[in-house]
Amino acid sequence: MSLLARPDGAATGSSVFAPEHIAACVRQIRHPAHIVADPTGRELGLVTGARPPGDVVGTLPPLYPEWLGGRTFCEAHGVRFPYVAGEMANGIATTRMVAAMARAEMLGFFGAGGLALPEVEQAVRELATELAGLPNWGVNLIHSPNEPGLEHRVAGLLLRHGVPCVSVSAYMELTPAVVLCSAAGLRRGPDGRIVRRTRLFAKVSRPEVATRFLSPAAPDLLRHLVGNGELSPEEAELAALVPVAEDLTVESDSGGHTDNRPLGALLPRILLLRDELVRRHGYTRDIRVGAAGGLGTPDGVAAAFALGAAYVVTGSVNQVAVEAGLSDDAKAMLADADIADVIMAPAADMFEAGVKLQVLRRGTLFAQRAGRLHEAYEAHASLEELPPQLRAKLEREVFRAPLDEVWARTRRFWQQRDPAEADRAEKDPKHRMALVFRWYLGSSSRWAITGDASRRGDYQIWCGPAMGAFNRWTAGSFLADRAERSVVQIALNLLEGAAVVTRAHQLRTYGVPVPSTAFAFTPRRLA
Repeated sequence: MSLLARPDGAATGSSVFAPEHIAACVRQIRHPAHIVADPTGRELGLVTGARPPGDVVGTLPPLYPEWLGGRTFCEAHGVRFPYVAGEMANGIATTRMVAAMARAEMLGFFGAGGLALPEVEQAVRELATELAGLPNWGVNLIHSPNEPGLEHRVAGLLLRHGVPCVSVSAYMELTPAVVLCSAAGLRRGPDGRIVRRTRLFAKVSRPEVATRFLSPAAPDLLRHLVGNGELSPEEAELAALVPVAEDLTVESDSGGHTDNRPLGALLPRILLLRDELVRRHGYTRDIRVGAAGGLGTPDGVAAAFALGAAYVVTGSVNQVAVEAGLSDDAKAMLADADIADVIMAPAADMFEAGVKLQVLRRGTLFAQRAGRLHEAYEAHASLEELPPQLRAKLEREVFRAPLDEVWARTRRFWQQRDPAEADRAEKDPKHRMALVFRWYLGSSSRWAITGDASRRGDYQIWCGPAMGAFNRWTAGSFLADRAERSVVQIALNLLEGAAVVTRAHQLRTYGVPVPSTAFAFTPRRLA
């Protein structure tokens, strides 16, 4: 077979079968890829661009990162790319990060979890002003079983300010707050279709929780909200016809709250469940299922899309972005992490229930110390019952202060945030112990955010194995420089790389001998 030379200088003739040429062609994702055969028909090669003369076995059309996910996701949210920068609590996912994603035609969520109401309101006002008229930004609403009043007030705040997207996380059961966000503002459009004012994203890692979000809101919750005057009867009537959430983020082995489930098993299960519930309820609207957790390399992102994800959500890797609200010290610790440098530790917001989250292990003793506190909580009924030796050890190594002093600080905090919690603790010694121990867990996150060097060994940094994979992938590239790690460059490189990996896989399935080097995408500055 003879192939003519092309003006762009691409290889011709027998060189089209060379591994290095095939790898180069794979990277040209925005050009058609023509599969050609040698005269025997046994050896396959590649030519990109214009169709070559002679027999062509097959042609793959151009491939763009924009096309990797579900088309309806981009249409529904007014974005160019099926990519979301997820909410990292305590404002680590900053307003600056959300604004950068919105301007880059992607979607980002502000990390409102763990913040007081005035801090959330300030962030919402800032975003609503800066991104006025844009539909592609949002704020997190986290389940707060110990502070249901705060959870409900945050929901009301988001609705009052017209936040277009709300990502709800850590829910096991639906609460009035999350149903309110889903149902408020429902109406019928001119064509009779139900129109949402707020687009709800729900993070799930269990089928039973996914079922609740994929079903219409429970009648008793809707009646409760109508009775309180928070929903109109018309809104409640429409809420009974649509799922609570139309974007479901399947969260696998992520940083923070996680069930550590593998995406390869979890996502297909939820997709099947989605299809089953669409048939059962007779929905005519598209329900989009995305993937989160463990996504720190192009290969991981490509795999999520190959499994059927309509969009992807990244979290851990964005903590090293220049826009992230984390100290330089903590970012440096994350930059040294490998995939095994993570561990499970008690969660501050669900400490009493024994819920755990995934954190960085390398360079910090937080997980071990938090685990020691939970063991003490389970073994004893009050601070006064702690054995003297254990109490002294905790005061010396964990709190670095007498427990009575820590309780005084804790009581002042709760008297300002929620006086009922302080009153309850005065009457319930076990609850008082929980609040004191939670002081350490909450403070450890703030120390990492502010960069308190004196408490470096206590930093609580939410982190999944994706961080280590990201570090290995970016080593030696421009993204190894922390000053270059913008949230948008991270996103664009993950998507571009995922498109290259996808093209390599497509060609391999057609029998082209794609070399392993074709699957390796090196980060580069993208616009």
